Amino acid sequence: MLSRADLIAFFDAHGVDHSTTEHEAVFRVGEGEDVKSAIPGAHTKNLFLKDAKGRLWLISAKDDTVIDLKRLHTVIGSARLSFGSAELMVETLGVTPGSVTAFSVINDTDRQVTFVLDRALAEAAQVNFHPLTNTATTTVSQAGFRRFLAAVGVSPLVVDFPAMAVVEDGFAR
Repeated sequence: MLSRADLIAFFDAHGVDHSTTEHEAVFRVGEGEDVKSAIPGAHTKNLFLKDAKGRLWLISAKDDTVIDLKRLHTVIGSARLSFGSAELMVETLGVTPGSVTAFSVINDTDRQVTFVLDRALAEAAQVNFHPLTNTATTTVSQAGFRRFLAAVGVSPLVVDFPAMAVVEDGFAR
């Protein structure tokens, strides 16, 4: 599994401009509000889920987005969803609870996880995610985020959470 240093080297090798801010460990949305206020761009929450058929899902949404997990499966085409175990998260994404991030798809080389992206993040000028550890936040531009996803071969399923609908061309720009 790649480390934070490997991720930063990957960004540099693929022309992804980035800025990282060190901070105390943050485990949940709502923690570290003082840190967030000092970092421009959209802040995120990330959920590692498993459906009733065993499929794995990573949901990255703007931190204030309401996600109705009881209905989401009907939108994304999954079976009923529940949280994935810490062990499975480490095995597939190489991160521990509290550190799950969109950047962790870099470690999913077998493409076991379907990546679902909030439309609000797909349209944000800058996005912020943990760089595989929850003791820092890394900011990338929208173009940089798209470059990262393309370089790792991941095409997200974009969901408009307030409308609870898949956005057909949500990331095709």
